[in-house]
Amino acid sequence: MQPVPVPLLPLAARIRARSVLVASADSSFRQRLSEILTGLRWQVREAEGGAQAWKEAESAVPEAVIVDSWLPDLDLGEFLADFRGRFPQVDLVTASGTTGEDGTRGPHRQELLYALRRSQDTDTAAWNAAPVLNRFPATPAQVDAAAQPPVPQIIAAGQECVVLPTRAQTGLAKTIPIRMETPRPVVVPVADRKAVDRLPELIGQAACMLEISRRIRLVAQRMTPVLIEGPTGSGKELVAEGLHRLSARNKKPFVAINCAAIPEALLEAELFGHTRGAFTGAVHGRVGRIESADGGTLFLDEIGEMPLALQSKLLRFVECSELQRVGDNETVKVDVRIVAATHRPLAEHAQKGSFRADLYYRLAVFLIHTPSLLEHMEDLTLLVDHFLQKMGREAPVKRIDVGAMAKLAAHPWPGNVRELEHVLERAAILAGDEPLLTMNEIDFGNTVSFTGFN
Repeated sequence: MQPVPVPLLPLAARIRARSVLVASADSSFRQRLSEILTGLRWQVREAEGGAQAWKEAESAVPEAVIVDSWLPDLDLGEFLADFRGRFPQVDLVTASGTTGEDGTRGPHRQELLYALRRSQDTDTAAWNAAPVLNRFPATPAQVDAAAQPPVPQIIAAGQECVVLPTRAQTGLAKTIPIRMETPRPVVVPVADRKAVDRLPELIGQAACMLEISRRIRLVAQRMTPVLIEGPTGSGKELVAEGLHRLSARNKKPFVAINCAAIPEALLEAELFGHTRGAFTGAVHGRVGRIESADGGTLFLDEIGEMPLALQSKLLRFVECSELQRVGDNETVKVDVRIVAATHRPLAEHAQKGSFRADLYYRLAVFLIHTPSLLEHMEDLTLLVDHFLQKMGREAPVKRIDVGAMAKLAAHPWPGNVRELEHVLERAAILAGDEPLLTMNEIDFGNTVSFTGFN
Protein backbone atom coordinates (compact mmCIF):
# COMPACT_ATOMS: atom_id res chain seq x y z
CA MET A 1 0.00 0.00 0.00
CA GLN A 2 1.42 3.34 -1.03
CA PRO A 3 1.62 5.99 1.74
CA VAL A 4 -0.77 8.84 1.31
CA PRO A 5 1.29 11.98 0.57
CA VAL A 6 0.86 14.69 3.16
CA PRO A 7 1.00 18.19 1.69
CA LEU A 8 3.59 20.41 3.30
CA LEU A 9 2.46 23.67 4.82
CA PRO A 10 4.01 26.87 3.50
CA LEU A 11 7.35 27.73 5.06
CA ALA A 12 5.89 30.76 6.82
CA ALA A 13 3.26 28.53 8.46
CA ARG A 14 5.82 25.95 9.52
CA ILE A 15 8.21 28.56 11.06
CA ARG A 16 5.70 29.92 13.53
CA ALA A 17 6.61 32.75 15.83
CA ARG A 18 6.15 32.03 19.52
CA SER A 19 4.26 34.60 21.58
CA VAL A 20 5.69 36.33 24.66
CA LEU A 21 4.34 39.08 26.90
CA VAL A 22 6.83 41.57 28.39
CA ALA A 23 5.56 43.36 31.51
CA SER A 24 7.60 46.32 32.74
CA ALA A 25 7.09 49.96 33.68
CA ASP A 26 10.42 50.76 31.98
CA SER A 27 9.72 51.52 28.32
CA SER A 28 13.41 51.31 27.37
CA PHE A 29 13.67 47.83 28.92
CA ARG A 30 10.57 46.69 27.00
CA GLN A 31 11.93 48.13 23.77
CA ARG A 32 15.35 46.48 24.06
CA LEU A 33 13.87 43.12 24.98
CA SER A 34 11.22 43.30 22.25
CA GLU A 35 13.81 44.01 19.56
CA ILE A 36 15.91 41.02 20.61
CA LEU A 37 12.95 38.64 20.93
CA THR A 38 11.54 39.76 17.58
CA GLY A 39 14.89 38.87 16.02
CA LEU A 40 14.50 35.39 17.53
CA ARG A 41 11.06 35.07 15.81
CA TRP A 42 8.93 35.76 18.87
CA GLN A 43 5.70 37.68 18.63
CA VAL A 44 6.01 40.26 21.40
CA ARG A 45 3.28 42.07 23.28
CA GLU A 46 4.00 44.66 25.95
CA ALA A 47 2.35 45.69 29.22
CA GLU A 48 3.23 48.64 31.46
CA GLY A 49 2.11 46.94 34.68
CA GLY A 50 0.68 43.85 36.30
CA ALA A 51 -2.98 44.67 35.66
CA GLN A 52 -2.37 45.26 31.96
CA ALA A 53 -0.29 42.06 31.74
CA TRP A 54 -3.15 40.11 33.32
CA LYS A 55 -5.64 41.60 30.84
CA GLU A 56 -3.38 40.80 27.87
CA ALA A 57 -2.99 37.20 29.02
CA GLU A 58 -6.75 36.84 29.46
CA SER A 59 -7.37 38.05 25.91
CA ALA A 60 -4.75 35.74 24.32
CA VAL A 61 -2.69 33.37 26.44
CA PRO A 62 1.01 33.70 25.50
CA GLU A 63 3.57 30.92 25.54
CA ALA A 64 5.76 32.91 27.93
CA VAL A 65 5.69 36.00 30.10
CA ILE A 66 8.72 38.04 31.15
CA VAL A 67 8.07 40.22 34.19
CA ASP A 68 10.35 43.02 35.38
CA SER A 69 11.71 42.84 38.94
CA TRP A 70 9.17 45.48 40.06
CA LEU A 71 5.61 46.34 39.02
CA PRO A 72 4.15 49.82 39.61
CA ASP A 73 0.62 48.65 40.44
CA LEU A 74 0.85 45.13 41.95
CA ASP A 75 3.04 43.31 44.45
CA LEU A 76 5.44 41.19 42.39
CA GLY A 77 5.29 38.10 44.64
CA GLU A 78 1.50 38.06 44.72
CA PHE A 79 1.29 38.65 40.98
CA LEU A 80 3.62 35.73 40.21
CA ALA A 81 1.75 33.35 42.53
CA ASP A 82 -1.69 34.33 41.19
CA PHE A 83 -0.52 34.26 37.58
CA ARG A 84 0.91 30.75 37.95
CA GLY A 85 -2.34 29.57 39.46
CA ARG A 86 -4.41 31.07 36.64
CA PHE A 87 -2.05 30.22 33.75
CA PRO A 88 -0.05 27.13 34.80
CA GLN A 89 0.87 26.36 31.18
CA VAL A 90 2.67 29.70 30.67
CA ASP A 91 6.47 29.85 31.07
CA LEU A 92 6.84 32.66 33.62
CA VAL A 93 10.25 34.36 33.92
CA THR A 94 11.34 37.46 35.86
CA ALA A 95 13.92 39.95 34.67
CA SER A 96 16.46 38.31 36.99
CA GLY A 97 15.99 35.00 35.12
CA THR A 98 14.32 33.28 38.09
CA THR A 99 10.88 31.68 38.73
CA GLY A 100 9.51 28.76 36.82
CA GLU A 101 11.00 26.08 39.09
CA ASP A 102 7.60 25.61 40.70
CA GLY A 103 5.73 26.12 37.45
CA THR A 104 5.96 25.38 33.74
CA ARG A 105 9.42 25.45 32.22
CA GLY A 106 8.85 26.05 28.53
CA PRO A 107 10.91 24.43 25.76
CA HIS A 108 12.26 27.83 24.73
CA ARG A 109 13.37 28.98 28.17
CA GLN A 110 17.00 29.31 27.06
CA GLU A 111 16.01 31.74 24.29
CA LEU A 112 14.19 33.88 26.85
CA LEU A 113 17.18 33.89 29.20
CA TYR A 114 19.49 34.70 26.29
CA ALA A 115 17.30 37.67 25.31
CA LEU A 116 17.28 38.89 28.91
CA ARG A 117 21.07 38.73 29.11
CA ARG A 118 21.42 40.53 25.80
CA SER A 119 19.06 43.33 26.87
CA GLN A 120 20.87 43.75 30.19
CA ASP A 121 24.28 43.70 28.47
CA THR A 122 23.03 46.43 26.13
CA ASP A 123 21.88 48.48 29.11
CA THR A 124 25.22 48.07 30.89
CA ALA A 125 27.16 48.91 27.74
CA ALA A 126 25.17 52.12 27.27
CA TRP A 127 25.91 53.16 30.86
CA ASN A 128 29.58 52.25 30.60
CA ALA A 129 29.88 54.22 27.37
CA ALA A 130 28.65 57.33 29.14
CA PRO A 131 31.19 59.32 31.16
CA VAL A 132 31.27 58.12 34.78
CA LEU A 133 32.54 60.29 37.59
CA ASN A 134 36.06 59.56 38.82
CA ARG A 135 36.32 56.25 36.99
CA PHE A 136 39.75 57.28 35.80
CA PRO A 137 41.54 60.56 36.49
CA ALA A 138 41.27 62.89 33.54
CA THR A 139 44.53 63.79 31.85
CA PRO A 140 45.31 67.46 31.10
CA ALA A 141 44.93 66.68 27.40
CA GLN A 142 41.44 65.25 28.00
CA VAL A 143 40.43 68.30 30.02
CA ASP A 144 41.71 70.63 27.30
CA ALA A 145 39.87 68.63 24.63
CA ALA A 146 36.64 68.63 26.63
CA ALA A 147 36.83 72.38 27.10
CA GLN A 148 36.83 73.04 23.35
CA PRO A 149 33.55 73.81 21.56
CA PRO A 150 31.98 70.45 20.57
CA VAL A 151 31.30 71.37 16.93
CA PRO A 152 32.96 74.64 16.01
CA GLN A 153 31.54 76.54 13.11
CA ILE A 154 32.60 79.84 11.58
CA ILE A 155 29.93 82.42 10.89
CA ALA A 156 30.82 84.94 8.25
CA ALA A 157 30.95 88.59 9.20
CA GLY A 158 27.62 90.27 8.75
CA GLN A 159 25.50 87.35 10.00
CA GLU A 160 23.46 88.36 13.00
CA CYS A 161 22.23 85.32 14.88
CA VAL A 162 23.25 82.08 16.56
CA VAL A 163 20.80 79.22 16.95
CA LEU A 164 20.22 77.81 20.41
CA PRO A 165 17.79 75.04 21.40
CA THR A 166 14.51 76.11 22.95
CA ARG A 167 13.85 75.82 26.64
CA ALA A 168 11.52 72.87 25.96
CA GLN A 169 14.34 71.20 23.96
CA THR A 170 11.95 69.87 21.37
CA GLY A 171 14.42 70.03 18.52
CA LEU A 172 12.96 73.32 17.29
CA ALA A 173 15.23 76.32 17.35
CA LYS A 174 14.98 79.96 18.16
CA THR A 175 17.29 82.75 17.18
CA ILE A 176 19.17 84.91 19.62
CA PRO A 177 20.38 88.16 18.04
CA ILE A 178 24.10 88.92 18.46
CA ARG A 179 26.62 91.54 17.45
CA MET A 180 29.12 90.29 14.87
CA GLU A 181 32.03 92.31 13.56
CA THR A 182 34.56 89.56 12.76
CA PRO A 183 34.21 85.82 12.19
CA ARG A 184 34.12 83.94 15.48
CA PRO A 185 33.58 80.28 16.46
CA VAL A 186 30.08 79.27 17.46
CA VAL A 187 29.08 76.42 19.72
CA VAL A 188 26.26 74.57 17.99
CA PRO A 189 24.15 71.81 19.52
CA VAL A 190 24.78 68.16 18.67
CA ALA A 191 22.33 66.23 16.50
CA ASP A 192 19.01 65.47 18.10
CA ARG A 193 19.06 62.32 20.17
CA LYS A 194 16.30 59.73 20.24
CA ALA A 195 13.39 60.96 22.36
CA VAL A 196 13.86 59.90 25.98
CA ASP A 197 11.72 60.63 29.01
CA ARG A 198 14.07 63.26 30.44
CA LEU A 199 13.12 64.68 33.81
CA PRO A 200 12.39 68.43 33.69
CA GLU A 201 14.80 69.02 36.61
CA LEU A 202 17.76 67.77 34.56
CA ILE A 203 18.82 69.94 31.65
CA GLY A 204 20.76 68.13 28.93
CA GLN A 205 20.51 65.56 26.17
CA ALA A 206 23.94 63.96 26.68
CA ALA A 207 23.89 60.19 27.19
CA CYS A 208 25.04 60.48 30.80
CA MET A 209 22.23 62.93 31.62
CA LEU A 210 19.55 60.78 29.99
CA GLU A 211 20.84 57.78 31.95
CA ILE A 212 20.32 59.68 35.20
CA SER A 213 16.67 60.30 34.26
CA ARG A 214 16.24 56.62 33.41
CA ARG A 215 17.71 55.49 36.71
CA ILE A 216 15.58 57.92 38.70
CA ARG A 217 12.43 56.58 37.05
CA LEU A 218 13.47 52.99 37.78
CA VAL A 219 14.08 53.45 41.51
CA ALA A 220 11.77 56.34 42.46
CA GLN A 221 8.77 54.20 43.44
CA ARG A 222 10.81 51.89 45.70
CA MET A 223 11.98 52.29 49.28
CA THR A 224 15.53 51.44 48.16
CA PRO A 225 18.17 53.78 49.66
CA VAL A 226 19.96 55.79 46.97
CA LEU A 227 23.47 57.22 47.05
CA ILE A 228 24.16 60.08 44.63
CA GLU A 229 27.83 60.60 43.80
CA GLY A 230 29.18 63.53 41.85
CA PRO A 231 31.37 66.62 42.03
CA THR A 232 30.23 69.77 43.76
CA GLY A 233 27.80 71.84 41.72
CA SER A 234 26.69 68.96 39.48
CA GLY A 235 23.03 68.87 40.61
CA LYS A 236 22.89 66.13 43.24
CA GLU A 237 20.04 67.79 45.14
CA LEU A 238 18.04 68.10 41.91
CA VAL A 239 18.35 64.32 41.50
CA ALA A 240 17.14 63.81 45.08
CA GLU A 241 14.17 66.10 44.47
CA GLY A 242 13.35 64.20 41.29
CA LEU A 243 13.39 60.90 43.21
CA HIS A 244 10.97 62.34 45.77
CA ARG A 245 8.68 63.91 43.18
CA LEU A 246 8.24 60.64 41.28
CA SER A 247 7.76 58.54 44.41
CA ALA A 248 4.54 57.66 46.21
CA ARG A 249 5.82 59.89 49.05
CA ASN A 250 5.60 63.11 47.04
CA LYS A 251 2.70 64.43 49.16
CA LYS A 252 4.85 64.12 52.29
CA PRO A 253 7.87 66.28 53.28
CA PHE A 254 11.18 66.38 51.45
CA VAL A 255 13.70 67.30 54.16
CA ALA A 256 17.30 68.12 53.22
CA ILE A 257 20.22 68.58 55.57
CA ASN A 258 23.82 69.40 54.67
CA CYS A 259 26.00 67.33 56.98
CA ALA A 260 29.01 69.54 56.23
CA ALA A 261 27.29 72.84 57.05
CA ILE A 262 26.34 72.10 60.69
CA PRO A 263 28.94 71.98 63.48
CA GLU A 264 29.67 68.47 64.73
CA ALA A 265 28.44 69.32 68.25
CA LEU A 266 24.99 70.29 66.93
CA LEU A 267 24.57 67.81 64.09
CA GLU A 268 23.24 64.97 66.27
CA ALA A 269 20.55 67.15 67.83
CA GLU A 270 19.70 68.59 64.41
CA LEU A 271 19.20 65.10 62.97
CA PHE A 272 17.59 63.25 65.86
CA GLY A 273 16.04 66.08 67.87
CA HIS A 274 16.45 66.74 71.58
CA THR A 275 14.50 67.13 74.79
CA ARG A 276 14.33 70.20 76.98
CA GLY A 277 17.53 70.59 79.02
CA ALA A 278 19.40 67.94 77.03
CA PHE A 279 22.35 70.34 76.75
CA THR A 280 23.21 73.93 77.58
CA GLY A 281 20.85 76.26 75.78
CA ALA A 282 18.18 73.61 75.08
CA VAL A 283 15.34 75.53 76.74
CA HIS A 284 12.76 73.75 74.59
CA GLY A 285 12.50 70.27 73.12
CA ARG A 286 12.77 69.99 69.36
CA VAL A 287 11.85 67.46 66.69
CA GLY A 288 14.86 66.50 64.52
CA ARG A 289 15.11 66.58 60.75
CA ILE A 290 14.67 62.82 60.49
CA GLU A 291 11.40 62.85 62.44
CA SER A 292 10.11 65.86 60.52
CA ALA A 293 10.52 63.85 57.30
CA ASP A 294 8.20 61.08 58.56
CA GLY A 295 6.32 59.58 55.62
CA GLY A 296 8.52 61.43 53.12
CA THR A 297 12.14 61.59 51.99
CA LEU A 298 15.25 62.52 53.99
CA PHE A 299 18.11 63.90 51.88
CA LEU A 300 21.50 63.69 53.60
CA ASP A 301 23.75 65.93 51.54
CA GLU A 302 27.54 65.51 51.90
CA ILE A 303 27.11 62.38 53.99
CA GLY A 304 30.87 61.81 53.71
CA GLU A 305 31.43 64.70 56.13
CA MET A 306 29.43 63.08 58.94
CA PRO A 307 31.57 62.27 62.02
CA LEU A 308 32.25 58.57 62.64
CA ALA A 309 30.62 58.63 66.07
CA LEU A 310 27.38 59.92 64.58
CA GLN A 311 27.55 57.43 61.70
CA SER A 312 26.99 54.55 64.12
CA LYS A 313 23.81 56.16 65.44
CA LEU A 314 22.59 56.81 61.90
CA LEU A 315 23.35 53.18 61.01
CA ARG A 316 21.03 51.98 63.76
CA PHE A 317 18.26 54.18 62.44
CA VAL A 318 18.80 52.94 58.87
CA GLU A 319 18.61 49.33 60.10
CA CYS A 320 15.53 49.54 62.36
CA SER A 321 13.85 52.89 61.51
CA GLU A 322 13.96 53.89 65.18
CA LEU A 323 15.62 56.97 66.63
CA GLN A 324 16.33 58.28 70.09
CA ARG A 325 16.25 62.01 70.72
CA VAL A 326 19.21 63.53 72.55
CA GLY A 327 18.45 63.44 76.27
CA ASP A 328 15.56 60.97 75.92
CA ASN A 329 15.38 57.27 76.81
CA GLU A 330 12.40 56.49 74.60
CA THR A 331 12.68 55.44 70.96
CA VAL A 332 10.51 56.82 68.17
CA LYS A 333 9.53 54.88 65.05
CA VAL A 334 9.92 56.93 61.87
CA ASP A 335 9.10 55.98 58.28
CA VAL A 336 11.43 57.79 55.86
CA ARG A 337 13.09 57.03 52.54
CA ILE A 338 16.81 57.89 52.73
CA VAL A 339 18.68 59.50 49.86
CA ALA A 340 22.31 60.46 50.49
CA ALA A 341 24.81 62.43 48.40
CA THR A 342 28.55 62.98 48.43
CA HIS A 343 31.28 64.52 46.32
CA ARG A 344 33.84 62.14 47.84
CA PRO A 345 34.76 58.61 46.62
CA LEU A 346 32.86 57.06 49.53
CA ALA A 347 33.79 53.44 48.68
CA GLU A 348 37.48 54.32 49.00
CA HIS A 349 36.86 56.09 52.31
CA ALA A 350 35.00 53.02 53.57
CA GLN A 351 37.96 50.81 52.65
CA LYS A 352 40.37 53.14 54.46
CA GLY A 353 38.16 53.29 57.56
CA SER A 354 37.38 57.00 57.39
CA PHE A 355 33.74 56.14 56.70
CA ARG A 356 31.85 53.20 58.19
CA ALA A 357 31.74 50.40 55.62
CA ASP A 358 28.52 48.95 57.04
CA LEU A 359 26.78 52.32 56.70
CA TYR A 360 28.15 52.78 53.18
CA TYR A 361 26.69 49.47 52.01
CA ARG A 362 23.36 50.35 53.62
CA LEU A 363 23.20 53.68 51.80
CA ALA A 364 24.68 52.62 48.44
CA VAL A 365 22.05 50.04 47.52
CA PHE A 366 21.39 52.01 44.32
CA LEU A 367 23.99 54.40 42.89
CA ILE A 368 23.44 57.43 40.67
CA HIS A 369 26.41 59.40 39.27
CA THR A 370 26.03 63.07 38.40
CA PRO A 371 28.70 64.05 35.84
CA SER A 372 30.90 67.13 35.85
CA LEU A 373 30.04 69.79 33.28
CA LEU A 374 33.11 68.86 31.24
CA GLU A 375 31.61 65.40 30.76
CA HIS A 376 28.56 66.78 28.95
CA MET A 377 29.77 69.98 27.32
CA GLU A 378 27.45 69.32 24.39
CA ASP A 379 24.68 70.50 26.73
CA LEU A 380 26.31 73.90 27.30
CA THR A 381 23.97 75.84 24.99
CA LEU A 382 20.92 74.18 26.56
CA LEU A 383 22.12 75.09 30.04
CA VAL A 384 22.92 78.68 29.07
CA ASP A 385 19.49 79.11 27.52
CA HIS A 386 17.84 77.56 30.59
CA PHE A 387 19.59 79.90 33.04
CA LEU A 388 18.94 82.99 30.91
CA GLN A 389 15.25 82.11 30.79
CA LYS A 390 15.26 81.46 34.54
CA MET A 391 16.77 84.88 35.23
CA GLY A 392 14.19 86.35 32.86
CA ARG A 393 11.41 85.60 35.35
CA GLU A 394 12.45 88.63 37.43
CA ALA A 395 13.98 90.86 34.74
CA PRO A 396 14.00 91.13 30.95
CA VAL A 397 15.58 88.07 29.34
CA LYS A 398 19.21 88.65 28.40
CA ARG A 399 20.72 87.35 25.18
CA ILE A 400 24.24 86.12 24.56
CA ASP A 401 26.58 86.57 21.60
CA VAL A 402 28.89 83.98 20.08
CA GLY A 403 32.03 85.51 21.53
CA ALA A 404 30.67 85.04 25.04
CA MET A 405 29.58 81.48 24.17
CA ALA A 406 33.06 80.65 22.89
CA LYS A 407 34.57 81.97 26.12
CA LEU A 408 32.19 79.82 28.16
CA ALA A 409 33.05 76.76 26.07
CA ALA A 410 36.79 77.18 26.69
CA HIS A 411 36.47 77.38 30.49
CA PRO A 412 37.36 74.23 32.57
CA TRP A 413 34.35 74.68 34.92
CA PRO A 414 35.74 73.47 38.26
CA GLY A 415 32.44 74.52 39.88
CA ASN A 416 30.38 72.70 37.23
CA VAL A 417 26.76 73.66 36.47
CA ARG A 418 26.39 75.73 39.63
CA GLU A 419 29.40 77.81 38.59
CA LEU A 420 27.88 78.30 35.13
CA GLU A 421 24.69 79.66 36.68
CA HIS A 422 26.65 82.06 38.88
CA VAL A 423 28.85 83.24 35.98
CA LEU A 424 25.75 84.04 33.92
CA GLU A 425 24.10 85.81 36.85
CA ARG A 426 27.27 87.87 37.35
CA ALA A 427 27.35 88.67 33.63
CA ALA A 428 23.72 89.82 33.71
CA ILE A 429 24.51 92.16 36.60
CA LEU A 430 27.61 93.53 34.85
CA ALA A 431 25.61 94.10 31.66
CA GLY A 432 23.25 96.43 33.53
CA ASP A 433 20.43 97.54 31.24
CA GLU A 434 22.14 96.14 28.14
CA PRO A 435 20.09 93.25 26.69
CA LEU A 436 23.14 91.44 25.29
CA LEU A 437 25.88 89.52 27.13
CA THR A 438 29.29 89.78 25.46
CA MET A 439 32.78 88.52 26.27
CA ASN A 440 33.36 91.60 28.42
CA GLU A 441 30.68 90.53 30.90
CA ILE A 442 31.87 86.92 31.21
CA ASP A 443 33.94 87.10 34.39
CA PHE A 444 35.03 83.83 36.01
CA GLY A 445 36.59 85.48 39.04
CA ASN A 446 38.98 83.52 41.22
CA THR A 447 37.82 79.93 40.56
CA VAL A 448 41.13 78.21 41.29
CA SER A 449 40.09 77.18 44.79
CA PHE A 450 36.56 76.01 43.91
CA THR A 451 37.56 72.33 43.88
CA GLY A 452 38.41 72.49 47.56
CA PHE A 453 34.87 73.38 48.64
CA ASN A 454 32.09 70.87 49.33
